[in-house]
Amino acid sequence: MKLFYVFLCSALLFLPPARAQEFSLQQLEAAFLENNYLLIASRFQIDQADAEIIQEKLWDNPNLSISEVNLWSNRTSEQFARLLGNYGRTQQFAIELEQLIETAGKRKKRVAIRTLEKQSAALDYEELMRELRKDLRDAYFEVYVLNQELTHLQQSLSMFGTLKSTYRKQAEAQNISRADWLRVQAELVTLEKEQLDLETELLEALQVLRTLTNNSSLQATDFTFQDVPNHLQKNLPATMRALAMENNISIKRQENDVMMADKSLELELANSKPDLTFQVNYDRGGNIMQDFFGLGVSMDLPILNRNKGNIKVAQFQIKEEQAKRSAVQSSLENKISSLAGQIGKYRQTLQQWSDHDSEGERQMLENYQKNMLNRQITLLEFIDFTQAWRASYQAMLATQKNFLNTYEELQLLVGNDF
Repeated sequence: MKLFYVFLCSALLFLPPARAQEFSLQQLEAAFLENNYLLIASRFQIDQADAEIIQEKLWDNPNLSISEVNLWSNRTSEQFARLLGNYGRTQQFAIELEQLIETAGKRKKRVAIRTLEKQSAALDYEELMRELRKDLRDAYFEVYVLNQELTHLQQSLSMFGTLKSTYRKQAEAQNISRADWLRVQAELVTLEKEQLDLETELLEALQVLRTLTNNSSLQATDFTFQDVPNHLQKNLPATMRALAMENNISIKRQENDVMMADKSLELELANSKPDLTFQVNYDRGGNIMQDFFGLGVSMDLPILNRNKGNIKVAQFQIKEEQAKRSAVQSSLENKISSLAGQIGKYRQTLQQWSDHDSEGERQMLENYQKNMLNRQITLLEFIDFTQAWRASYQAMLATQKNFLNTYEELQLLVGNDF
């Protein structure tokens, strides 16, 4: 038995360590949709709008009034039939029941307005979801770029770290000038400062992802970026502008506002029609009849106020919303053209770099280092080459990030993922 436990422990020691879960962009978005508190709170606004629609469908409560109740009687009182036992021979009272009946479909028109308000709440939710999802994607691509840049920078740090040690010994042996050693040390300090700045930016991007997904344990090593090359190869659809006119949140909201203005005008026109209040009453001992049942109806006379001012306001509101829609549509078309042009330029630049030979550049860097150590080139020439090598790679990563962010901005503007 002891031999078995020894064998089991030995086997466990040689097992590969368990890897932490790696998150793709799709998995991050799923966590975001499920756990983001802002989205959860925004959904309640839609539920509130549903409740308001239910409330608006209800009729007004009937009104019951009891009046003309006498607490005592005098010698002029008439005698009536008893109400309960011997009580009620001189008891007088009146009961009236009233019910308001709205005319011209006012209630249905208010329900239609509440329904459009619910649609507005749904558009607010969709807009918030899309904006936050764009923030998540931008942060994801930021982490990708920063990881790539840090990996690339690490090569320079390793190389100048080795050079610093070598040049220090050479400077102490007076084989090279102390100025060269200080130059190498200064370049290393610059690279370390650059690394610190990149790590700070990486932490900020991670914080955005942690907040949006409500996952505080996310680390820079928890992501898989296998889908990024596919994002860099995405094309723009030929029906992009038609999709924008159909799905853009601002366009949909403005169309909803135009419909709300139309329904408001219909309601104001209906409000110019008087409502009816039907009455049913019973009077005991207050009339020529001892027990009187009567019916009645009341209404406002539309003589002094025919709601003309509110109708004019609603008419002007329709024109205002229609003008706003035209302005939103014009701005949308111009913005789409601008973003599509930027994406075209970024794509053209990235295609020129598609044959980028990173392995060949790394080999050339090693050759430059050897030539510098063999004094075939100067230290300044070597530093100039390494700086140009880093700048070239940084420019390529910056263009990739600009392409990805601009593509996401265009998708947000259109209101649909291509």
